[in-house]
Amino acid sequence: MPCPFPGMDPYLERPAIWPDFHDSLITYIRAELQPVLRPRYVAVTQDRLYVVESERPIRPDVSIIRTGRDAVSGAAVAVLETDAPAVFEFWSEEIREPLIHIIEPAAGNRIVTAIEVLSPDNKQPGPGRVSYLRKRDELWSGGANLVEIDLLRDGERTVRVSPEKLDSLRPWHYLVAATRRWPSREEVYAVPLERRLPRVAIPLSPDDRDVPLDLQAAFARCWNEGPYPELLHYSERPPGTLSAEENVWCEQVVRTAGLR
Repeated sequence: MPCPFPGMDPYLERPAIWPDFHDSLITYIRAELQPVLRPRYVAVTQDRLYVVESERPIRPDVSIIRTGRDAVSGAAVAVLETDAPAVFEFWSEEIREPLIHIIEPAAGNRIVTAIEVLSPDNKQPGPGRVSYLRKRDELWSGGANLVEIDLLRDGERTVRVSPEKLDSLRPWHYLVAATRRWPSREEVYAVPLERRLPRVAIPLSPDDRDVPLDLQAAFARCWNEGPYPELLHYSERPPGTLSAEENVWCEQVVRTAGLR
């Protein structure tokens, strides 16, 4: 079945489903771009890695170490007793987040443009956001154009556009922000829930014309070849923050599609 929504499906923002959708969408964005980039450029998938440390508390009732008689000498030794501490066990998890680099092979694989699809960890305080912002600054300092695709309604504003500019574009639910090296400017596609995802002009080197990315077409390929109709539960409201009117609209969409 096709996606019942005209643009982004807000039900895909569920934390249990998002990682699969995120990685698949990256793959289909690359597939959409590859034919229009050749022969000078290619799109490759790269991974950004960061480590998350978590703590699991272990609270023993009693912690006592007893030593009675030395087994070798037979001499009596002191008995050591300690109070029970709070113990926290550390474990580390390496998080992998894919992104797309448009590179120029003839120029030593120079990164011309980086394309990111934001994840929930990029939009909330923590190592995922720190890693994202640091890598974005490195790419910009290295001379790359930036394209940030934010299909998550909740979380902190993260695209490289000031809050004042974003507020002037209201109402919107999703964002695509292209930040160009030359001419130096920001191009923002502000997308309401009820609209299709945009056709985005992807910047390359100053001496080359932009290439188009039909984000809705990439989304449709991702949806059609994925497991989402079986995984999504349209009997409930979408996750995240929506107004009462927007929830009513979502309910009408899924009812019309025969999903509720």
